[in-house]
Amino acid sequence: MQRASLRQAYRISLVPIDALRPHEEVVEDHVKKIAEDIRRRSRLLYPVLVDAKTMVILDGHHRVAALRQLGAKYVPAVLVEYDSPCVEVGSWRPNISVDKSLVVRAGLEKKLLPPKTSRHRVCFEIPRVDTPLKVLLS
Repeated sequence: MQRASLRQAYRISLVPIDALRPHEEVVEDHVKKIAEDIRRRSRLLYPVLVDAKTMVILDGHHRVAALRQLGAKYVPAVLVEYDSPCVEVGSWRPNISVDKSLVVRAGLEKKLLPPKTSRHRVCFEIPRVDTPLKVLLS
């Protein structure tokens, strides 16, 4: 994967939680554990990965679901251009083939894929944001 300059690869924004479109289902037990961790720390450590054009969540479904449980109104998101070669998608599951069009279609049509189906990689390191929970709740 080719490295891109950080300036052109992504931007980080606080986005309204209701604007985000999942493309995968979540495992409720995992959501509860993440919600407990966020509550205990009183902060979210890492942003979720989102397609800037469609607002489809690429990575971070469980974090978004946990933040919803906690009553968050906003989510820190790394917004990327999904059609960029900087973003690659594969599958965690050997029997399922995943491509970008499937991910976007699942998110836009609300026909969610099973949990942990897609695996996204980007050409940059996703930075830690340490966003206080109180910021996300207001």
